[in-house]
Amino acid sequence: MTHLPMTTSYAPAWVALSFLISATGAFVALTAAARIAQPGRALDRINLLAAGAALGGIGIWSMHFVGMLAVHVDMGVSYSLPETIASLLFAVVGSAAGLLWVARDPRSLGRTLGAGLLLGVAVVVMHFLGMAGMRFGGVFEWDATRIAISVVIAVVAATAALTLAFRVRGVPARAVAAAIMAVAVGAMHYTGMSAATFICTTTDPSAFPVGATLVPSLELPVMVTLLSLGLAVIIAIDQAFQRFSHPVTARG
Repeated sequence: MTHLPMTTSYAPAWVALSFLISATGAFVALTAAARIAQPGRALDRINLLAAGAALGGIGIWSMHFVGMLAVHVDMGVSYSLPETIASLLFAVVGSAAGLLWVARDPRSLGRTLGAGLLLGVAVVVMHFLGMAGMRFGGVFEWDATRIAISVVIAVVAATAALTLAFRVRGVPARAVAAAIMAVAVGAMHYTGMSAATFICTTTDPSAFPVGATLVPSLELPVMVTLLSLGLAVIIAIDQAFQRFSHPVTARG
């Protein structure tokens, strides 16, 4: 049995799309987060769910899978649905939990740091669980140092995201904050990806693994992109409706 390291490269267009999707999700999440905890009102659980779905489902999870599709390796790759779906749940639940924790007292540094650690760990689990769901004719060889760096970046990025979520004001500030968050999430993702080397252990690396719960990577790009952007549009429309029917005076 051969154990041949495979050369990888990145498609610039897909890399750019991954950052665009991450920034879009972050912007929508910041907009929804502004309405989670308003002075004199009860915690808004609908907007908490919207912010968690936008940040975790679009800004983190969808960015992750589009980013993985940006990697070109001369091997057929399929994705296992159980791990893929579980990674989505980790991203959304971790984001919502982090936002909820901070929303109860946005001025508390302890809460922000604790929630940042919680969300950071959820992002790390999501990332490596998603990679564990990859099926190809070989195995991964891991660089422990780069994994450790990606974990640190994830926690820092998550803490920054939760800090910005309750402090930015106005559309221009949210756009800048969303771009910063996208860069931070992207840095974690591509550092984590660089920690893995594809090792071929088969004589036919181009064959796509097949199975009842496997989806070939060729079918994922349109699916993930449409899902993430469609969800972003739905949440954005809801936020626009709320803005005109129930203006936010304190946060804008």
